[in-house]
Amino acid sequence: MSNKKNSKVRSPKDANPKKMKKKTSILVTEKVEYVDYKDVNLLTRFVSDRSKIRNRRVTGNDVQQQRDIANAIKNAREMALLPYTKRVAQTRTSRPPRDGEGRRERPDDQRVEDQTVESQVEGIEAEGVDADDEGAVEGGDE
Repeated sequence: MSNKKNSKVRSPKDANPKKMKKKTSILVTEKVEYVDYKDVNLLTRFVSDRSKIRNRRVTGNDVQQQRDIANAIKNAREMALLPYTKRVAQTRTSRPPRDGEGRRERPDDQRVEDQTVESQVEGIEAEGVDADDEGAVEGGDE
């Protein structure tokens, strides 16, 4: 009797199909012996667009290389060769118009109360305007 588990034997290479090949470091490909803080062109390759130091996973450095790169970047920042941060313009979405469209509707009871208050306020303003207009007209006739 054969077991189903033993029928398919996977090699260690097939253990995780999503796992990608290890990335090689720029330092290895360019044969850099010493990471100098004055070499800004090299250091900018290990920094993101917002001036953050990239991960080892992204750059492919080993532990010692990453430590050397991080120290060199920090020294270059201190000497003002590299920026600490870069400002990135942020595009905002436009706001909806303020004319009342797109707002959620209020319950009918509250809407009726608001309309009665508004009509009372308009009536008081109208009476005040009429009294002033009549006084101005009467004063102009005499």
